[in-house]
Amino acid sequence: MSLTLQTPPSTTLSSASPIHRTITRYTTFSFSLRPPTTLHFNPHRSLPLIRASNSSINAASTTELDAVSAFSEIVPDTVVFDDFEKFPPTAATVSSSLLLGICGLPDTIFRNAVEMALADSECYGLENPNARLSCFVNKAFANIGSDMAKLVPGRVSTEVDARLAYDTHAIIRKVHDLLKLYNDSNVPPQRLLFKIPSTWQGIEAARLLESEGIQTHLTFVYSFAQAAAAAQAGASVIQIFVGRIRDWARNHSGDTEIESAQLRGEDPGLALVTKAYNYIHKYGHKSKLMAAAVRNKQDLFSLLGVDYIIAPLKVLQSLKESVASPDEKYSFVRRLSPQSAAKYTFSDEELVRWDEDSLSKAMGPAAVQLLAAGLDGHADQAKRVEELFGKIWPPPNV
Repeated sequence: MSLTLQTPPSTTLSSASPIHRTITRYTTFSFSLRPPTTLHFNPHRSLPLIRASNSSINAASTTELDAVSAFSEIVPDTVVFDDFEKFPPTAATVSSSLLLGICGLPDTIFRNAVEMALADSECYGLENPNARLSCFVNKAFANIGSDMAKLVPGRVSTEVDARLAYDTHAIIRKVHDLLKLYNDSNVPPQRLLFKIPSTWQGIEAARLLESEGIQTHLTFVYSFAQAAAAAQAGASVIQIFVGRIRDWARNHSGDTEIESAQLRGEDPGLALVTKAYNYIHKYGHKSKLMAAAVRNKQDLFSLLGVDYIIAPLKVLQSLKESVASPDEKYSFVRRLSPQSAAKYTFSDEELVRWDEDSLSKAMGPAAVQLLAAGLDGHADQAKRVEELFGKIWPPPNV
């Protein structure tokens, strides 16, 4: 997801440069959309989720947002301060882009978390500059994540450095380092997720971490092979970017998986989510599926039943302002369900035990290119954080 962020100041956290109010695009979990509230969160407040066992909405008068929330948890794509009242989050993600946004704001509740990280004596004592910067970033992530855990009742996801995407052991070490910092702040592991790119090495890291009881969230999934391998690894959350796959298909050709969906008259992004959902449920995998980069209401209606749908605020606002009645032109019907998944047929080639070689062969050009682009973008953000910390360290009074 692209970000709209003010370029952070180069020498100080207290720059008076113009500021965008958008902090970051969250990739989040277990949101519950509630009526307007204040910006002051009560972490102990119960936020019940809306669920429905029936297959359609028959209420005489309800909003479209209420209707779709009966089938999937609807996640705001972007969190802006003013929108906390409209769509209060119950979970959050800590990322390099969020850290850059915090450093670019003149006043934020997370400012102290960054300043405390830069003043940390353990990091301060490291002689190697690279090790010192890495320590500062880890501390900042954990400090911000710990603060968020006090504000939201759901899970806090922490991004793992994209530059480690092809090193399984480095990913695991990074997660263990972050987990220790969270433990030092008394954040229990069940409140945490660790967001890992879906390279083969990332998927293998997720498998090993999940075997330790550490919850993972695999991102940058653009092919069925990645989704199936992630499910076999036992990832807690698997995220597929619907709109990005569609964008690629509009401007490129030569991807067998995408062209097969198009020949069936299907949108390739929506088709991948459907196929991954059916695979997870038909074969009893524990993973939850998240549909991201959803661009419009029709996309959302087509995915009802998937565990999480990340929707833009303009779509959520339209849903909230629209009344859904029985004669509404859109039928609010659950499109994805364990029952429909049981009837889905997979080929023998799709039911293999995925390994590095088979995954590499099965990933078409769309998945390869989109994964590379995602990794490059996140790696660039991680570098920007380190460059910023290198310029503003040591902070005042240290």
